[in-house]
Amino acid sequence: MPTLRTEYATTYANPDGISFTLQDSAVPVRVKADDNDGWAAPDATLEARADGSVGPRAAAVDMSFSGAEDGSDLVSVTRDGRTLSLGWPGELPEPTLDGESALYSEVLPGVDLRLTASVEGFREVLIVKSAQAAASDELAEVSFALDTTGLDVQETADGGMRAVDGDGVSVFRSPPAQMWDSAGEAEQSAVSTQLMNAETEDTAESEDTAASEDGSSATDGADGPTDGSALALLPLDVTDDKLSLTPDADLIENATYPLYIDPTVTWSEAERTLLRSDGYADYAWGNGDDDEGKGMGYCGTYTTGGYAYYCGSGYKQRLYFEFSPASLKGKHILDATFRATETWSMSCTASWVDLTRTNGISSSSDWPGPTHLDLMVDRYVSAGRGSACDPSQPNAAIEFNDNSEETNENLTATVKSFAAGNFSRLPLMLRAHDETDPNSWKRFKNDAVLSVKYVGLPATPTGVGIVTGEGTVCERDEDDPAIVSDPTPSLAATAQTKSGGENDASLRMAYDLNHKNSSGTWTNTTEGNGDERPTSGYVGDNTKVTLAWSTLSEDVLYRYRAWTRSYYNDGDNWLSGPSNAATTGWCYFQVDPTRPLKPTISIASPYSECTTNACAAAGGPGITASFSFGPATGDTNVAYQYKLSTDTAWSSAISGNTVTAPVTPDAEGTYRLFARAKDSLGRWGAQNVFDFKVSDGEGPQSEWQFDEASGAAVDSGTTVDADADTLTLSSSGTSRDGRGRRGTDADTGVEDTSLLLDGSSGYGATDGAVLDTTKSYTVSAWVRLEDLSRTQMVLSQSGSAYYSPFYVFYSSNGYWSMMTTSADTASPTTSSISMAAPVAANTWTHVAFVYNATAKTMRLIVNGKWYVEKAAATAWASTGAFQVGRAFYAGGNYFRVDGSVDEVRTWQRALTWNESVREARLLNPTTGDQYAELTAYWDPATASSGATSLSDSSGYGRTLTVSGGATTDGEAIVLDGADDAASSDSTVDDTGSFTVTTVVDPDLETLAAKGTGYVAQVVGKRDKDGTSNWGIFFEVTGTSTVAVETSDGDIVEKTVAAGFWHFGRYNDDGTFTSQVSEEATIDSGEVRITGVFNQQDRTAALYLNDNLQYTAVSYTTDSGKETLAVGNGYTAGAWGHWLPGAMSELRLWTGAASDTDQITSMLGE
Repeated sequence: MPTLRTEYATTYANPDGISFTLQDSAVPVRVKADDNDGWAAPDATLEARADGSVGPRAAAVDMSFSGAEDGSDLVSVTRDGRTLSLGWPGELPEPTLDGESALYSEVLPGVDLRLTASVEGFREVLIVKSAQAAASDELAEVSFALDTTGLDVQETADGGMRAVDGDGVSVFRSPPAQMWDSAGEAEQSAVSTQLMNAETEDTAESEDTAASEDGSSATDGADGPTDGSALALLPLDVTDDKLSLTPDADLIENATYPLYIDPTVTWSEAERTLLRSDGYADYAWGNGDDDEGKGMGYCGTYTTGGYAYYCGSGYKQRLYFEFSPASLKGKHILDATFRATETWSMSCTASWVDLTRTNGISSSSDWPGPTHLDLMVDRYVSAGRGSACDPSQPNAAIEFNDNSEETNENLTATVKSFAAGNFSRLPLMLRAHDETDPNSWKRFKNDAVLSVKYVGLPATPTGVGIVTGEGTVCERDEDDPAIVSDPTPSLAATAQTKSGGENDASLRMAYDLNHKNSSGTWTNTTEGNGDERPTSGYVGDNTKVTLAWSTLSEDVLYRYRAWTRSYYNDGDNWLSGPSNAATTGWCYFQVDPTRPLKPTISIASPYSECTTNACAAAGGPGITASFSFGPATGDTNVAYQYKLSTDTAWSSAISGNTVTAPVTPDAEGTYRLFARAKDSLGRWGAQNVFDFKVSDGEGPQSEWQFDEASGAAVDSGTTVDADADTLTLSSSGTSRDGRGRRGTDADTGVEDTSLLLDGSSGYGATDGAVLDTTKSYTVSAWVRLEDLSRTQMVLSQSGSAYYSPFYVFYSSNGYWSMMTTSADTASPTTSSISMAAPVAANTWTHVAFVYNATAKTMRLIVNGKWYVEKAAATAWASTGAFQVGRAFYAGGNYFRVDGSVDEVRTWQRALTWNESVREARLLNPTTGDQYAELTAYWDPATASSGATSLSDSSGYGRTLTVSGGATTDGEAIVLDGADDAASSDSTVDDTGSFTVTTVVDPDLETLAAKGTGYVAQVVGKRDKDGTSNWGIFFEVTGTSTVAVETSDGDIVEKTVAAGFWHFGRYNDDGTFTSQVSEEATIDSGEVRITGVFNQQDRTAALYLNDNLQYTAVSYTTDSGKETLAVGNGYTAGAWGHWLPGAMSELRLWTGAASDTDQITSMLGE
């Protein structure tokens, strides 16, 4: 299926016509072609380019090496607009190209530099050829100039570094640099290499004659340390413009030369690493110059038939692969297979290889590696010795698939759980079952593939209802059911799949009808025409399906629901998604042909009715649509009611046989109007539906986004220069700040900027008036305040003598406020009011002020939800400057803002309520998603082990303080579940939209001991009254016994908690107001949990990885300035809800992620 191809994934439609197979590779199997309009085979072979640089033919990243002379352009890598570049301090010779490597000779006396490209990144190895060269002062510290675009480079606790984008996504990363000598090469040359055959020595001569007993060909020492080489890890020192490392003095003194120094930089969607028991690690390991991969098992001396065959000094080695969940979302896994190519075995006699699930791997992983969680599959294999064996054993793709007779093998169940989001990543380890057996040594390539057979997961259907004309009707109040004239009504529903499964499902709709008995109970209504459509074949995602039900009785109350079914196993089985009854509610109706038929509906210009093929937009928000309602043929009606799709209740009755009704839409978009008629007996009849589309309202008169690098802010609200209102900035106290409200552009990596004001001299002002303040107008802005101790004026327009006609400001009483004045005199009449919600420092808030000249009212709206309104002072015309960050007051300019202002807009009209709500959403006009700005990011991997505080990588300068004995271990905050916690000041404005994500590894054993009903809070906040405002929780609902493999390979049983994740509120009475995960969690391992609160929609959504759990639920928050709590929670007047486990990441954004695609982009999955 070409449209589903990615660099790592390939999808096939299976011959059964129903299921699909996804092959997700650990390495890129294709890369974007140069024209970005197709695919090319990966090829890291270097070639000279027309611009004089050198680069790989086809890689997953844009990469260039210096061609000669200018060392400042030593190497540059770019992915999705994010660039990391390193420079060499001096001139460079022209490189000698050899396959994937470029050798720069004598970059220092006695020192060569070799750059090696891979499809995903590069290695740079300094080759120090002598002790004299090593003693040079220029090697006392090795430094590279560092430059980035759209990235922030951070040191990691293990001594490595990573380059993250504005959403905290790690784009490029590097382990600590490694330094090794050539002692191992000297030892190896002294060992007599013999090739072996399990039966006779005579058959040993074969195609393997160039190989050593570890299966490797003779390699360059710059490729990595050989067995016996002295090895040291060198921490990287990172500043804004330099990456440095200090060579190990002891190793230099005792080295066997040449000596090698190697920092590695890579990009990949998934991790892979090699760990060796002597301390060597090869992050993002490749297949080597011989393309035969790396070893696994015990590398010692194997003795058989009286011969000893030397592999190595007796070290152990393990290979790790990690897979991303992104390609698995929305999929139900039917079968899973792990496959990797074995290229060499120590002998022709097979040995056991274990595939084991572990905790996460990273560039900081070291021996003995992450915790072993569960054996997946084992295989008894030998391959790769070719004709040295009889029969021949060529290289072979070894498949690890569950054996139904071995109940401890559960790869398919594990991948299914992974796809559902029950843990954040899937690390799989290849290791010898017996790591003391020298015959266990094998080599595998890095071409591992996770192959899964699957079908798309069904979701809640949409458009469920009774067909009427071109639309459907669904009344969810059984006391006011829809009326149907036809006793064989058509039931409609639109099939849906979960995000990610849209292209991969064979769907049918299942229908259920119940009737209400006189006793008040409900009974299933027999389906005379079947209860599924289509009856043969299948439909795809988002397809409307109808079923004409068999004849129904009159004056009986019915209710209707529908499910989407996704079929598999040649159509013998299906998965059923949630019904509308479980989410939006049942559809209630009655059959009564004696009541009024659906009325006629027409609309007056400028609006028109939408048809199947056309839907012309007209009018606009606030522009009234005139509807006419009339009787159906043969009917005489006495009244009509109507409602829009955005309304929750019917209008008041409009009397008459034919009537008109003014309907005023308050936002752009397509509307559906429902109308029904009443007869002389007082009975309401059948409904008709009418669709019409409302044009966008008139856009902003002026708009300042502060995207310029410096200087005045350009008015982007107009393309006509003469109409532009340039906002001139003060010569001091203003600057552009990288903390812009629109966050990071997902396609380019460019970070938005805002206007930073110092609270002392900074401000912005136009040359003259922007608004006619005697007419209706609206102003709005996003604001982030740092100092809350004093009043600060955000928006105003000056008079000429004393005052401004309006002020939008923060009051020193702690609240957002507005004020209007009646005249530009010394003592005008004023009208002012403040919000009831307190303001939190260093958080983004949207404020809008609306003056309605007709109603003579003013309204202040915060975050598109909270508002105050009152009569405005008498309007007057101001002729002075529109000001941002200060205001003209009592004859002078005062009350300067200390903080940031962004996205300032003005309209010469009063925005409707829904238009104001839309403004607070801050939508991306291209994608329709909300812009999201990362406002807090803590990762323990950037802090040293034992740290008591974590710095904020988002740029907002918050500190996460660890307390109660909690510790950081270089990878996570470890919490004991008794009194360990962490906290920070406010990160987001709780009254606005926000997104929060965390990676947590709950200690399910400790949670089981706390008992069923225990609730642990991962992260959350309290409201202004001190009760739970929002949080991510784990609720223990039971226990289970699981078998766990220890690091020694033993199987032990332990009791663990089973439970559910929640995002929402844990109430003081012990109940939840929240969205809950779909499946119980019983798996150990890290879980990615994301909560999204959309203030404008008043909903909360929960994601595991990027899988939406059920649907969003209705939710509201209160205001609060309380601290952010991590690892504990406050309810019923006390702290508790302690979380046992480890948290390895916490990020928060201002703005609500719109869907799973945006979640995937923000999380970097």
